[in-house]
Amino acid sequence: MTSILLVSNSARRRQLINLTGWIVCFDSADIDESRQPGESAREYVTRLAREKAAAISGSPRAGYLLAADTIVVDGETIYGKPSSDDDARSILKALRGHTHQVMTAITLVIYGKNTEISDLCVSDVPMRSYSNAELEKYIKSSDPMDKAGAYAIQNREFHPVEDFTGCFASVMGMPLCHLARSALKVGLLPSKGLAERCQAVLGYKCTIHEAVRRGDIIG
Repeated sequence: MTSILLVSNSARRRQLINLTGWIVCFDSADIDESRQPGESAREYVTRLAREKAAAISGSPRAGYLLAADTIVVDGETIYGKPSSDDDARSILKALRGHTHQVMTAITLVIYGKNTEISDLCVSDVPMRSYSNAELEKYIKSSDPMDKAGAYAIQNREFHPVEDFTGCFASVMGMPLCHLARSALKVGLLPSKGLAERCQAVLGYKCTIHEAVRRGDIIG
């Protein structure tokens, strides 16, 4: 059975990668996540995923290594994880009531073959006009603090997002169908029914998974 090392501390990514049916082990990478001068958001998130993979790719503990990074992009502003309650409050107010983008990049490394594949999922995320009272209650829950953009799309109580039609798993941090199409290029097959399992676990009816698997640039 296929074994893969996921480079991530994210509980959401760990939950999602287990849906593939692969044997998964975990590690984390400590890299400088500063944005380089003139670097676009797409270039930035893709580089971070590659650098996370490179940080531990010299120590094979599985046949494959997977790294990912997620950022929230609102116009010219990139949001990572909030540093404080005040920071989370500022981010959530800035995102409220309009559409921003979530970008998740993945890098898959195949040990022994000098092969690296990267992919990028870009999703349009429409935020609802939640009230200040709802925002404050959410901040008090501490849920925003370990998430890019200070929110979890899957939080059913706060439900910050409305009318979303993209890759729900990608906004959580792991675009499984993008991963599957990258894996297929090197003969790495997730178990059958991955898209169906993803939808069942997330409680979300995805309308784009077939297009993603075909190779369409869609998120």
